[in-house]
Formats: sequence, structure tokens, C-alpha cells
Amino acid sequence: MSDQASTLNFVRSLPVAVPATNRLRKLLFDIVAATALLLLLSPLLLLICVLLKVSDKGPILFKHTRIGLKGRPFGCLKFRTMILNSEAVLAEHLSKDAHARAEWAANHKLAQDPRVTPLGRFLRATSLDELPQLINVVCGDMSLVGPRPITEAELPRYGDAAILYLSFRPGLTGLWQISGRSSCSYEERVLLDAQYIREWSLRKDLMIMLLTIPAVLSRRGSC
Repeated sequence: MSDQASTLNFVRSLPVAVPATNRLRKLLFDIVAATALLLLLSPLLLLICVLLKVSDKGPILFKHTRIGLKGRPFGCLKFRTMILNSEAVLAEHLSKDAHARAEWAANHKLAQDPRVTPLGRFLRATSLDELPQLINVVCGDMSLVGPRPITEAELPRYGDAAILYLSFRPGLTGLWQISGRSSCSYEERVLLDAQYIREWSLRKDLMIMLLTIPAVLSRRGSC
């Protein structure tokens, strides 16, 4: 049996039920902590807003539709890191580069993405582009810690784990963030999401939040 199959069997064997009281504790913690972080980080958020506005006069925030708890779509917020005509540039790039097409098909990401601006590359490498998702957390669309926010088109790739994914709010950070970020294969990310949900506890959420800081500072697996 392959290592991946063994890991999948281990993940499936773990308990998954989370009592309603624990879910409420997690939601309340998320809202209080995210509100505090927004206030604490407000000078940094304002600086990023100014830099983005000065750089190319485009919109500061980018909203992308992701799938949340029980399959509800929501607008996942990020600081804009791409040029204004990003979709056209991506289509042209993929039409000319077979390697890029294969990379995009496998991971929905590109290590060398022609759409990303110089400032955007820095924001992505440091994960600062994701800070507006604290607003999503306060609104109840996301959690501070959880599975990765994914699109509806990605959901079939979760297979049997899709029902697990839809049982939790996606997270600003998670096991995927501290386990290699974009260097993980898509299949590994799915396993990490499923493992997180089946093993969830508030204590592990706090551990993941603490481990996120060195993971981001090291820029390991960033793109």
C-alpha cells in the first residue's frame, strides 16, 4: 500500500463529529480574535492600501467566490496582487505554454504567474495579501483556522472528503499553511484538510496559529 493510501485510511478512521457547543466556542473565538487583530493591524492594513492605490490606481481589494460551510458561496477577500486584465493575460499565457497549462490543471496555481505585480509578489510571499480575510472571519464566512478556501470547480477533486470540507468554515490558515503551503501537491492538501477536520480541537487551532508565524516568515512554499 502506498504512503498516500495509508495516510488516507488513517484520516478516514479518525472521529469527525464536533459537538454544537464546541462549534459555538470556535465561532465566538474567531469573531473576537479577528476583531482584535483588525484593530491591532490597522496601521499595516492602511499602509498596504496606500501602496496599492499609488502603484497602479486599480482597486485595492479583490473578491473571489469560494465555497464555505454547507456549500454556501461567499466573497473571499484579498488585497489585489494581479494586474487589471489578469484573466486575459492568463488565457494567453496558458495557450502558449504547455508546461504552465499542466501546472495550472494540477494545482490551480502557477509558480511563475505573469499576472502578479511586483508588490503583489511581496504580499503573496509574506501572506499579507490574505489579511482582509479577517473581515470574512468577523462576518462568519471563514474561520481563523480551517481547511483552505476553494472554488466550486475544485470541490469534485476532494472526492469522499468533500462532505468533510463542507462541514467546516474555510480558514485564514490551517494545516496546509504550516505543512509546505504551495509546495504541497493538491492531493496532499486534500488529505491535510480532511485530517484537520477529523482531529479538530480549539487547542490544535491555537497551535496552528502559533506555527503559522514561522511558516510565513520562512516563506516556505510561497508563490
